[in-house]
Amino acid sequence: MKRKLIAAIGIAGMMVSIAACGSGDNKSGGSDAKELTVWLTVDAQNNWPELVKAADDAVTKKHPGLKIKHEYYGWPDKNPKLDAVLATDKVPDVVEMGNSEMLGYMVKGAFAQVDPAKFENSGQWLDGLKTSVTYDGKTYGVPYYAGGRVANWRKDIAASVGVKTPPKTYQELTADLDKIQKKEGDKFNAWYQPTRDWYAAMSFVYDAGGSIAKEEGGQWKANLSSPESVKGLTEFKNILDKYMHGDKTKDESDRYIVYGQGRSAMIFAAAWEGATAADPKNDKTGKLKDNLENFVMPGPSGKNIPVFLGGSDLAIPVKSKAQDLAGEWINAFTGSQGQKGLMAKGNLPNNKTDLATLKNDPATAVPATAAESNWFVPMAPGWGQVEKAQTLQTMLQDIGTGKKSVEAAAKDADAAIDKVINTK
Repeated sequence: MKRKLIAAIGIAGMMVSIAACGSGDNKSGGSDAKELTVWLTVDAQNNWPELVKAADDAVTKKHPGLKIKHEYYGWPDKNPKLDAVLATDKVPDVVEMGNSEMLGYMVKGAFAQVDPAKFENSGQWLDGLKTSVTYDGKTYGVPYYAGGRVANWRKDIAASVGVKTPPKTYQELTADLDKIQKKEGDKFNAWYQPTRDWYAAMSFVYDAGGSIAKEEGGQWKANLSSPESVKGLTEFKNILDKYMHGDKTKDESDRYIVYGQGRSAMIFAAAWEGATAADPKNDKTGKLKDNLENFVMPGPSGKNIPVFLGGSDLAIPVKSKAQDLAGEWINAFTGSQGQKGLMAKGNLPNNKTDLATLKNDPATAVPATAAESNWFVPMAPGWGQVEKAQTLQTMLQDIGTGKKSVEAAAKDADAAIDKVINTK
């Protein structure tokens, strides 16, 4: 999935009025509405317009005369437009959201509650996606599709040290990287791992049995300084110390560019990044096209490392006057047939049943297997403030640069998180 999902961390103040509406104020459901407005991103417009049409056809067949209007937005443009219209009565009936954008809107009461039982495969939704549409025990959206993270390395560099197949265990991985690092020298990144990449760092935390925060008695409490979380953060620091010889203040935004420059043998990244690095406009080596290989990232625990599961959800604004029809359209679009179409386009499905089928195809087995073990951010009311403050990135930079010990940085991060995580 060639985009970076951005958490909804700053919703316009005008949305405060939405919360007063509540998710149950629209009693009619709008099943007799004559028009339905659906907002999707340009991903759907450019890559699977036939799936959109199929959903339209399924709904209009059941409701003759219904007009379905579509508006398409780029990811940077969508939320400002949405924030503006949510304060009016001219809201879309269906809106696509990045799954990490959902929380802030659910906290503010922007989306209508939905009944999961009305949507196909809801009992098998991927854990990370299910979490992203759930707040305070209620469901406010439907998972659309997913995108995971995988390891990717250069086969030619691995072969140069006698390694012909991807590692299956973490011990094999580090042994292979040790050989590569020794051969290529200190100015080379055997594993280019940006320090501020909290998605990767938290995978180590969850692999070690830790977490960002835990909910107890209806309150969230930061958990980064727990022994388990510190263990994961310590191993992340070990990776930075041994294999990452670039700028220790960098984030992951240009990782694929650095990879394309031939300055690294491996990355652990969103599944699209390897292929993007190999694009001729990014591949400065001229060698990447036939030399990159994805593999499932093994974790120090002995299991596959849990990955952050990005993706998209579909939500119904609470002010929609056609909520029932909106639900029907979402079900038609995200149901079994829609998922087959999305998988054919290279996406991961929203459910475990379909995900299992991808493991049988060599072309999709790696991302599908990697996505089976996944994690998501704490669905706490103040999580958006944590992201806005870049608390995790600051902690990781302090750890990676040696400004603070792992224990001290984690303790400071916990204190900062606890100040805001329960605040709406």
